Amino acid sequence: MGMPAIDLNSDLGEGVGDDAAVFGIVTSANVACGFHAGDESTMLASARLAHAHRVSLGAHPSYRDREGFGRRETEIAADALIADILEQVSALSAAAATAGTKVRYLKPHGALYNRIAVDPVQADAVARAAREAGLPLLGLAGTAIHTAADRLGVSFYLEAFADRAYLPDGTLAPRTLGGAVITDPAVAAERALMMVLGGTVQAIDGTTIRMRPDSLCVHGDTPGAAAMAALVRGKLLDAGVELRAFV
Repeated sequence: MGMPAIDLNSDLGEGVGDDAAVFGIVTSANVACGFHAGDESTMLASARLAHAHRVSLGAHPSYRDREGFGRRETEIAADALIADILEQVSALSAAAATAGTKVRYLKPHGALYNRIAVDPVQADAVARAAREAGLPLLGLAGTAIHTAADRLGVSFYLEAFADRAYLPDGTLAPRTLGGAVITDPAVAAERALMMVLGGTVQAIDGTTIRMRPDSLCVHGDTPGAAAMAALVRGKLLDAGVELRAFV
C-alpha cells in the first residue's frame, strides 16, 4: 500500500488574512467570486497566485450577501440560485484565463454550503449549476449535495475541516455554538492527522465520526490561518502523507 495522500484547501480572496502566505502552503484554493467578498481585482490576484504556486483554483460561490459575508441563510428560487452560481463561476473563469490558469472545481461558501448539506432543493440547484459549468463539487459526505451530485452525474469529492467542530450527524457545528471554530493550530493539526490517518474525528459531543476525506480545509479567515495551515501541512508531511490537489 502506498503512502496516503490528501489535498489541503483554504477559502481565499476574501480580503482577510495573509493570502500570499497561504497560497504557498495549500494545494487548492477556493476563491471568493464577488457575492460575499472579492471583486475583479482580487479574483485576478488570486488566480495569479494560484498559477504561480501551482495551486488548483476553485470557485467559492455564495448567496448574494456581502453585508453578512455569505453567512446568512437566504431563501432563493432554484433557477435564480443556478444563475447566481454560474455568474460567479464565469467571473472567476475570466480572471483565471487572464492569469493563465482555469477554474477546476466548485465549493460553495458559508450559509449556502451548510444549507445544501440538508436542503435537497437548493442542493439540486447547486449540483445542476456545477454540471452546467462542467465542474466537480467539493462538499460533505453523505449530505443532500452529495446525493444530488451522484444523481446528476457530477463528480463529488469529500471535504473535512481541520478548524471546525462537527455535530454528531457529520455536519458542521453552527458558528454560534461555543467551540465551533478551532483557533489552536496544534489542535487543528492533531485533528487533521486523525482524519487522514485514522479516518475519524470526534464530534462536539465526543462521539466518533468516520470519514475518508479527499481534501482538508483550513479557513483563510480563521485567526492565524497561515500559521495553522503551515502546521497542519508540516504535521501531515512528517507523518508521511503526500499533499496534492484532488483535481
